Amino acid sequence: MKTVIKGITVKLKISKQTGVDGFNRPVYEEDSYVNIDNVLVGEPSAEDVTNELNLSGKRIAYTLAVPKGDAHNWENTEVEFWGMKFRTIGIPTQGIDENIPLSWNKKVKVERYE
Repeated sequence: MKTVIKGITVKLKISKQTGVDGFNRPVYEEDSYVNIDNVLVGEPSAEDVTNELNLSGKRIAYTLAVPKGDAHNWENTEVEFWGMKFRTIGIPTQGIDENIPLSWNKKVKVERYE
């Protein structure tokens, strides 16, 4: 019997910069959300939780595996799934598509936001 791994749909908050204000800070249009299908949600290792807590003071709730081909910005944004909001932590890590046998090539850490 063939085992199929399938992720869930998560909502990713998208902010589009429309310019800068008088203090040269970015100005964004109203935020919107986009659905990202087939995202795996996993439990972070105890070592990952401890390291992130020591480095940034943030506690990782989950680690997300993002499907290959996704070009969205996962840095410093909100993610919603299972009726809860999360905030991404740090810069996502990404592998080379051709060297990864499964459908996911990017790993994103999230903390509980709300």
